Amino acid sequence: MSYGDPNNPYGAPQGQPQQQPGYGYPQNQGQAPGYGYPQAPPVSPYGGPAAPTTMPGSVSAARVMMWVIVGLQVLGVAIFAFSAAALNAAKDDESLKDNTAFQDLVGDSTGVIWGYVGFGLVWLVFAAVLATKFKNGGNGARVTILVFAIITAVLGVYPFVIVGLVHTVLAILVAVFVGNANGKAWFNRPKF
Repeated sequence: MSYGDPNNPYGAPQGQPQQQPGYGYPQNQGQAPGYGYPQAPPVSPYGGPAAPTTMPGSVSAARVMMWVIVGLQVLGVAIFAFSAAALNAAKDDESLKDNTAFQDLVGDSTGVIWGYVGFGLVWLVFAAVLATKFKNGGNGARVTILVFAIITAVLGVYPFVIVGLVHTVLAILVAVFVGNANGKAWFNRPKF
């Protein structure tokens, strides 16, 4: 049997023009016949779905929340520094030197407040560095951001209950958004 034989089951269908073998598909078809299935999603070389190329919305929201935390910490450090400076000025005031109860209270509290200012500055710088790690950070940055967010949430509850409520809510949301599957995929993506 030859290619043009009408009894050949593998030959061209009857009533249609035959093609020269090896010359491709007919000119009027846009694609190869039988290839009309939808394309599969890309797969990473390590198996599973491909790494995201743009930052997921939840991770981007966590980054914005980290910058809001940085801004709130700047405000808090400024308030604590102003309060400590005001107490130091009041401690040196001549009219209040005779009041021993006030002097005892101010003497003990200014050191604590200046300690809060120092700790707040360190925590502020740490938060700013972590906020910059969202774009190119790896899994270590993700874990560090998670630990930072959890500690910030705890610190927002205990020493600074009323003022720290916003910190607590933001820190919990950062931990959730960085710890979910989108955060894991974003921070574990291959970097070039």
